[in-house]
Amino acid sequence: MQKEERIQKFLHRVRFEDLSLEYLRSLIKLARDEDLEGAGLAEPAKAGGDVTSELLAQSGNGRATLHARETLVVCGLPLIPIVLEAYSEELSFEPALEDGVSADAGDALGTLKGPVDKLLMAERVLLNFLQFLSGVAAETRNYVDALSNSPTRLLDTRKTTPGFRMLQKYAVACGGGWNHRLGLFDRIMLKDNHLAADDAHAGSALTELVGKARQQNPGLLIEVEVDSLEQIPAVLKANPDKIMLDNFNMPELKTAVEIIGDQASTEATGGITLETMVELGSLGLDFISTGALVHKAVWKDIGLDWLP
Repeated sequence: MQKEERIQKFLHRVRFEDLSLEYLRSLIKLARDEDLEGAGLAEPAKAGGDVTSELLAQSGNGRATLHARETLVVCGLPLIPIVLEAYSEELSFEPALEDGVSADAGDALGTLKGPVDKLLMAERVLLNFLQFLSGVAAETRNYVDALSNSPTRLLDTRKTTPGFRMLQKYAVACGGGWNHRLGLFDRIMLKDNHLAADDAHAGSALTELVGKARQQNPGLLIEVEVDSLEQIPAVLKANPDKIMLDNFNMPELKTAVEIIGDQASTEATGGITLETMVELGSLGLDFISTGALVHKAVWKDIGLDWLP
């Protein structure tokens, strides 16, 4: 397999249509029930409901617009109708933008319509999803932009919020990043603890373990994590698809890329920061992966403004 062909096999982005409606509805139901019933408490609310909105004299339908209150990358708009249906089939949403586009402060994201009380109930949960996902998309865009014209691709990791992985990976894709493996099920990835558990850190034992992975899983991509230059020759003997270079410094990364050449694709990980992206992008790496796209992301300010 040629190196470029191998690289293409690692390029994957979760699309919204890839997400399960059952999965999304379960997350939304949990969020709704936390708000209306105290789900998660040992003794949930006895009455439940939105006790504040029940005080309002106004009834009937209302309208509201979602606005960006700061520069952001839009993410989560296709989720809004699914959120609204959890409160009322009479609620509707008309988007003004699409996921993945940049928005400036003041830009309208779309308009909501429907029963006043139901719209008020849905407001916070709806905004929580949008602000959270747009934050991940915007942080990803920052890293992608820092790579500038480098051919090196940016990957996320499995360091995601439990239960929200697929949505967060979708947000990374909206920001211009690529998705690493989705879970333990879709790739062979021999990490340091696998090597330690099997006493296969180096030499023939390491070569044999990688070879075993290839033999027993011919249909899966094989990636191996190394933390020293000395491990690389033993890994290459077994023909892996990718070698992950964990916490290598810049000179070591440059040497590793030279050693590996076209024999496998390369990925740098560990200690990746926004400030180091430019230099990393100049080393000839095929991929850079970082969990910072998710765990360093800051929620974006999005407002719901009531219309007369």
